[in-house]
Amino acid sequence: MDALTRKSFEVRRDIIEMIYHSKAGHVGGDLSVADILTVLYFQVMNVSPEKKDDPDRDRFLLSKGHCADALYCVLGEKGYYNVEEAIETFSQFESPFIGHPNTEVSGIEMNSGSLGHGISVGVGMALAAKMNGQNYRTYVVLGDGEMAEGSNYEGMMAAGHYHLDNLCATVDLNRLQISGTTEKVMDSSSLADKFRDFGWHVIEVEDGNDCGQLVEAYEKAKTLKGKPTAVIAHTVKGKGVSFMEDQASWHHGVMTEEQYEQAVKELEEVLR
Repeated sequence: MDALTRKSFEVRRDIIEMIYHSKAGHVGGDLSVADILTVLYFQVMNVSPEKKDDPDRDRFLLSKGHCADALYCVLGEKGYYNVEEAIETFSQFESPFIGHPNTEVSGIEMNSGSLGHGISVGVGMALAAKMNGQNYRTYVVLGDGEMAEGSNYEGMMAAGHYHLDNLCATVDLNRLQISGTTEKVMDSSSLADKFRDFGWHVIEVEDGNDCGQLVEAYEKAKTLKGKPTAVIAHTVKGKGVSFMEDQASWHHGVMTEEQYEQAVKELEEVLR
């Protein structure tokens, strides 16, 4: 197993611990996005705890903010803070590790609550870099269910208009949301065409839970000029835990003790 894949499963193990002990969180989407976040933070982006205030650091925005649990685990594994603190205090009274990203947590660039804001804020950050002559890149991760929000399309239009080739958006396309399939709730099958229509490069990743394919996509994105880039990552909700995979009920399901033990066992078997 390569180092990135191992790290992504260590992150999954952290996520399971965090969600079981807190009885909160959005485990299905956390597990689908774990590989994307791992690849971005441990391979692609110019970020580190030592550079958290560096004006030339890359920017990252988790627009699908209800999956903050996964981001907290990745930031902890990256060394921004003790990951055990995040696991033990997530969603507890007076803990900064609440249900959406917030700037009280080291490494978080933007508070998020309502969905659909990430691309618009990312446009501002990417445009600022252009205006100030800075070389940092801005990365945004969105959910496919979130793409029903109209504000995304205003941001996509602006990004294409300003030719923001320092902006890279990723859609975690796991085809499920809280109320069912995206196909039935709000069809997202033509997302690639929508991005292209707004003037974006599009890279589709057939297996968005494969770290190697993701690295290849992000490295290619860095070479594409004149337009922003959208990475459409075809993922599996609940990836890595057999009884959660591709099940809408695990959008924010709470594990029983037996389910928790099974999930830990499956992840530990992968990590051996």
